[in-house]
Amino acid sequence: MEPLDVRIDWDRCMGSGNCVFWAPGTFDLSDDGHAVVLDPTATDEERLRIAAQGCPVGAISLWRAGVEVSLGEEA
Repeated sequence: MEPLDVRIDWDRCMGSGNCVFWAPGTFDLSDDGHAVVLDPTATDEERLRIAAQGCPVGAISLWRAGVEVSLGEEA
């Protein structure tokens, strides 16, 4: 199965850091406080889904093969 592509909508991101808490190998906060993706493969898919679901402003989306993955869908 193709790995997930993790995308962050910087216009929505408020820098809460929830994503860093749930998936520290995948996310970090930039100097200006926005979340950035370091390595999408550093975190298993279940935790990536939790990180995306836990974003208070819905700035994280997960994609596979160019199609957005439903956050409620099982891996």
